[in-house]
Amino acid sequence: MPGRPAASRRTVLRGAALTPVAGLGLAACSSGADGGWPATPTAPVELGAESEIPKGAAKLYRDANVVVSRAGDGSLKAYSTICTHAGCAINKLAGTTLTCPCHGSEFDATNGKVLQAPATEPLHELSVEARNGKIVAGSGA
Repeated sequence: MPGRPAASRRTVLRGAALTPVAGLGLAACSSGADGGWPATPTAPVELGAESEIPKGAAKLYRDANVVVSRAGDGSLKAYSTICTHAGCAINKLAGTTLTCPCHGSEFDATNGKVLQAPATEPLHELSVEARNGKIVAGSGA
């Protein structure tokens, strides 16, 4: 086009690099409308050493989309970290409060209950146990 400068190589590459990232963000939040996102592991998954979680604390396993907490009596609880509002993967744990990056829903990692909307449903509870010093969660753990 006359009078319009040609795009530089850097501009074109920067645009190409940002496009997939933007698309992934939309895809992560768009699947929740029908509740069709995977809420639980389909097979037992080994998360880490049982000693990683002290009494009264919780640990977020981002790669597995699971949070595990240990009660004062030593018992373990595990929950899916797929937000029940829009299906986004929760990636922040502060103390025992999980925060969803998409719309700010907050959940209690010790019981899965909603602490802050827009989510209204609790997190999906998973089976969990300690096997040979390792935490195993998910289907039939």
